[in-house]
Amino acid sequence: MKIFLVIIFTFLSFLAVSQDYNLSNLKGNELNNSIRLNYILINQPNKTYSNGYTIKPKMGLMGINYNIPLTDWLYTGGGFHGAVYGDQGGLFTLGINLGVNTKIYKNIHFDANVHFGGGGGFRSLVGGGGIIYPSAGLQYKTNGYSFGVQYGYVNFFTKIQRGDNFSFFVEIPTTLRKTSYKNSLKEFTVNDKVSDKFWIKPAVKSVQMVTFDFLFPRGSTRNDGNGDFTNTTPITQTLSLLGFEYQKYITDNTFIYAHVDAMYKGLVAGFMDVFIGAGKNFIETKYINFYGKFGIGAAGGRIFPENGLTIYPSAGFDLKLSEQMGLSAHGGYHRAVGGTFEAYTTGISLKYYGLSGGIKDPFTQEKAKVIKTQGLQIGFQNQTYFNVAKSNNNPSSDLQLIALKINYDLNQRFYLSGETSFAYLGKSGGYAHGILGLGIRSNKFMNQKFSTFLELSAGVAGGGKVDSGEGILIRPTAGINYHLNDELSLHVSGGQMWSPFGNVNSSNINIGLNYGLSILKAKK
Repeated sequence: MKIFLVIIFTFLSFLAVSQDYNLSNLKGNELNNSIRLNYILINQPNKTYSNGYTIKPKMGLMGINYNIPLTDWLYTGGGFHGAVYGDQGGLFTLGINLGVNTKIYKNIHFDANVHFGGGGGFRSLVGGGGIIYPSAGLQYKTNGYSFGVQYGYVNFFTKIQRGDNFSFFVEIPTTLRKTSYKNSLKEFTVNDKVSDKFWIKPAVKSVQMVTFDFLFPRGSTRNDGNGDFTNTTPITQTLSLLGFEYQKYITDNTFIYAHVDAMYKGLVAGFMDVFIGAGKNFIETKYINFYGKFGIGAAGGRIFPENGLTIYPSAGFDLKLSEQMGLSAHGGYHRAVGGTFEAYTTGISLKYYGLSGGIKDPFTQEKAKVIKTQGLQIGFQNQTYFNVAKSNNNPSSDLQLIALKINYDLNQRFYLSGETSFAYLGKSGGYAHGILGLGIRSNKFMNQKFSTFLELSAGVAGGGKVDSGEGILIRPTAGINYHLNDELSLHVSGGQMWSPFGNVNSSNINIGLNYGLSILKAKK
């Protein structure tokens, strides 16, 4: 936990100060993206374990995908999937999407896409974890919202979990107003003379938070025994989780959110959860806020097999330290629907409050006094880890992972990074990690085409019989960027991943593509 506190306080100490610029000269554009929620029902392999346990015949996957249009008919994006039906609770995947969407007749559209990624649950079913999922079907659109049905084929191509299926989805429009990455870290004073029709629109009110949750199991909660459900024992110890949550306000006191956790203490690494939900602030003053919220999603790993579908009601209060920073404490109830896992929960969070994409509060219409352009880089990587140690006398192997990474600029030199990665090759399907880090970059050189960087990251890892102990990992990396233009860059990096409470000590190479953009951050 100490490394995360260092990162947090470093974040507070590197807030940049810039000279004033004219907002009317800032060119922006609008991305009309979408969030797709889908449900996939998959036939399961006919497999019986040595203890007599037989896999249930069907599994249901819930997906959350964020898609970005490239042209009028072509889109790309990324998404997570998690098991919510059957007995595969704890199966999660991460991947990238490429699709086509074209109008057939009136509101009816044809939609086809392919999803490639990594992940898994029972390693005997998914092997290395690689998944490819092509699908096609019809979509009905109205006022930006849509729903549809598709036929597809889920294929964990390194093992036996595969099959054709029908899936259903709903799609919700979302808008992102941005400017070029080269305009990042500039500061603008807002006054009555500002009349730019693009930026004068209301901002989006949001909260980002790093959470430390503690689960206190109760009832019939059990572990997975030896990994094959033999010799299962009750879980009575406290379980510690590290997570991240994003909240978007839809009224002045009501919000929707997405939340993800990974366990770092209490069980052998491998448990994680993903929730979506809604919340409401019931009592809000200048310094104190009391709220309640309800989440539904997927959870599992290192526990007795169950659906994965989980509910998580909770309530808590915030203490506002400043206009943008706050501390939060909460308590709740974590319950598997149709399963045995249940726990009371408590936790603390560090919260960052933001207004982005405009110069006015979306609910009070109050204009901001200062606007800052915040630089972000979003990228996908292929990561190769060499000679990764495995548990239970399994031989070490090289791993291939697919990673989603976001860099958040603190100033021209320093940035924060967040990353999640899932294995797709290397006989460790189900292995994943989530890490946070602090990075430093050089100035561009050689005709402004190259720059170098150095990062120190730490986080939580587990699954796939990788010997990461209870899950803590540390990973320093160094690399070089090749800048294709102001927004796109290629990069290559190398480093070392080390688990202080396990036996992983692996060198790695990463190759990826970053897309940079700037969003407006408003300060009242």
